[in-house]
Order: sequence, then structure tokens, then C-alpha cells
Amino acid sequence: MGEYERKRDFAVTPEPTGKKRARRRKGALRFVVQEHGARRLHWDLRLEHEGAAASWAIPNGIPDDPGHNRKAVRTEDHPLEYLDFEGEIPAGEYGAGTMRIWDRGTYECLKWEAGKVVVSFAGEQLRGRYALFRAGAAEKDWMIHRIDPPETERDPMPESVVPMLARPARLPASDAGWAVEVKWDGVRAIAYCQPGRLRLESRNLRDVTAQYPEVRRLSRQLGARDAVLDGELVAFDEAGRPSFERLQQRIHQTSESVVRRRMKSHPVTYVVFDLLHLDGEDLMAAPYHHRRAALEELGLDGPSWQTPGYSRGRAKELLAASAEHGLEGIVLKRLESRYVPGKRTGSWLKVKNVGRQEFVIGGWQSGEGRRRGGLGALLLGYFEGEGEERELRYAGKVGTGFSARDLEELLERLRPLGRKGSPFAGRRGPRQAHFVEPRLVAEIEFRELTADGMVRHGSFKGLREDKPATEVRLE
Repeated sequence: MGEYERKRDFAVTPEPTGKKRARRRKGALRFVVQEHGARRLHWDLRLEHEGAAASWAIPNGIPDDPGHNRKAVRTEDHPLEYLDFEGEIPAGEYGAGTMRIWDRGTYECLKWEAGKVVVSFAGEQLRGRYALFRAGAAEKDWMIHRIDPPETERDPMPESVVPMLARPARLPASDAGWAVEVKWDGVRAIAYCQPGRLRLESRNLRDVTAQYPEVRRLSRQLGARDAVLDGELVAFDEAGRPSFERLQQRIHQTSESVVRRRMKSHPVTYVVFDLLHLDGEDLMAAPYHHRRAALEELGLDGPSWQTPGYSRGRAKELLAASAEHGLEGIVLKRLESRYVPGKRTGSWLKVKNVGRQEFVIGGWQSGEGRRRGGLGALLLGYFEGEGEERELRYAGKVGTGFSARDLEELLERLRPLGRKGSPFAGRRGPRQAHFVEPRLVAEIEFRELTADGMVRHGSFKGLREDKPATEVRLE
């Protein structure tokens, strides 16, 4: 126990001292798996062996699928009393953080060699045969592998899920059978959560995890559970309202140092409103009310994530309340609806207080007065048709809503995209314009959209990176 004792100050830490030599209990050998909320969340596997607890730290949890090997770091042997230890290891101490027992039970030792251990677990959660084996030059480098299939069949975790979409609509005649939620003014993201890991993917399947590091710690709350979540990345203003303008300070950042600074000045919250997969069960075919009940049982609420409630019915009342608080609108979801990735079905409806949607930028006009020499207005469009028949239709221009920073950044993005002719079909926009390749997508708020698809009294809200320009259609 020399190494174990050297690493700890037992006047400070509540961990067992190891001085008391525990006798081996009669019967089967014992094991414990402790969830260790240290600087990085991991799981400590300890096996009773020759009067001590042989120990491995497993960063991403013990695998339940024979097809997945996971890293296991061999650590110093611990005293047998550690098999029952739970508690808080104080800051500054080795392994500082919360230690709690995730599972315990007995095991049968099938093989114990210098570089390989094979056991059969009989715990409350951990059951079956596993192998631990050396997998590197260093003595501490091991892997853990499940040998036999799990007792119950598991659905594979889905990948590359394109979020289900809501159809623009007015309030239905009756809201019976509908769930009603706030429409969040942010960026949609699917969260893939596994023990000790979280990955965020945008609507267009871009990995945006590095842009929102504050959300990663959500995986700590889930612990050893697997989950796929659907939600919105939202930046709230000083009044607690979602602000797409504030979110702009985070969307386009890739520099780690800038992201860290903006994380403090413009924090983001992941607002979770759907659960697509949980612990090996695909929930997308389950009705919405079942998915929401399972989501709420997870109790996901933390410094940078939350699970807001929803209402059954009362759509008209909630729409009025959202308008009173300056919110974009509401979303209605049929309680019995299944989750259909990438589809905009009549099972989900969005009802807005103001006109708002994405438009493709097809050009820009120079400014006048204080904006002379810079950007004065953006030329907007949307696509119609498919394949070779697809055309960009002109939708008017917008010249308000820009901050000084917006004007600079937009020109930096637009100038390299310059082209000679107009990208618009039919009505081609103003002659005195700088036309560009239609690749950038802008979020525009407007008072009116005319019958021929022209924006009136529009205001720029920001660029969107989560939707390809070719998918922008008139809503």
C-alpha cells in the first residue's frame, strides 16, 4: 500500500488509511465500481485480490457491447476498506471530487495473469464476463472488453440525426392533444451523450462541440447513462430573453482562446426538449408524451443546460404570454407524435409573433452617409425547385439591424464571394449592387412578406451556420 499512502494526506481526506488490514471475507470475491467526479469524470473498478483492491480507472465507463473496447488505466492497489467507500475527497488532494458507489457485487475470477485478467461479474447492474488486458508499453495502459453479449438486446445509438422540424402555421382550432412549448431563438443541436463524453452536432451535421465547451459537463449529470438529446443552444440577454444577436458572438468562433473569453461574456445554455435514445433504447418511435416523461425523469438542470416544462393545451394563452415577454412564439407538438428526423410534418407546428425566417444573401449595396464606402443593405433570396430546376428568387433587401461589428464582418465574408452577374432568377435585384455567390444564410425578422415573396420592413438578426443555403425555402 506504499504508493496509495504516499499520495494521500489522511489528516485531510476521509479515505481509508489502509493501516487496518482487513481480513478476506468468506464466500465469493467482491468488486465495486465507483463513479469518481474528479477533474475528469471516470469510473474506478476495484477487484478484491490477494488482500487488496486491484484498481483500474475507466474514463468512458464499462462497455456493455462486445464490439467496444475501452481504455482502463491501472492504478495503485487500494485497501479492501475502499470497496465500501463513498464521500468527498477535498480540493487539493489526490483525486479530489465526489466518490459514489455506482455498482457492487461479487465476481468469479476466471484468469489472473500479469497482463490479463478475466472475470465474471454478478452485480446489480454489471453482469457478465469481461477481460482486462495490457494494451500499451506502459504498465498502466490497459483495456477492458466485454466477452459475452449483454443480457438484454440494445438498440445501437443513432448517428447523424437531422432534427425534426416544425411547420409554420396559425393556431389550430382546438389545442386538445397538443403539447405547447416556447419557441427558442437559438441554434438547434443534437447532443450525443456517453459516459464521460458529449458531442454536439448542428442541424447540418457539423460538429460544434468545441464552440460550446460549457455544455460538455452535462455528461457528468448523466453519469454512466447513454442518451441522445434534442435541444436548442440559446444565449439569454440581461432580461432573461433568448437573444439571437448575442448568440452571434458564439456561432462563428473557432479559436479556443476566443471561445473561452466569449463563454464568460456571452454564455450559452443548452435548452433540452426531446429525448431520442436512452440506455440502449431507441425512443424515436415512441409518442412525444412518453419521450418527454422520460426526459423529465433525467432531471437535466445545470449551470449551462436546462429542461423547460411544457403545457398540454392553453396554446392561445401561451402565445399571448410569449408576445408580452418579447419572445418569438410557440411550438405545438402532438402528444402522440413520433420523432421523424429531418421532416417538417404537421405533427409539429410553429406559431410566431413576428415574421422571421432564413434568407440567402445574393448580394449587397454600398452604404450612404455614415455608411459610405461600406455595406448599406443585403440582397435576399430563397430557392425554389429541385436539382437542375432549382432557382434563387429575389426577396428584397434589408438595411437595418446591423451593429458596427456586423457591418465589418459581413463585408469580410461577402467580398471573397463576389461574382459578375446576378445569382437571382427572374427579378434580378437592383442594378447598382455587388452580387455574390449565394452561400451565406441570414436570419431576418420582418413585419410583412408580400404575396410575391418580398420582405417589407426587414431587420438583420445574424448569420446562420446550421443550415445550407440550398435548403432555404420560403416558409
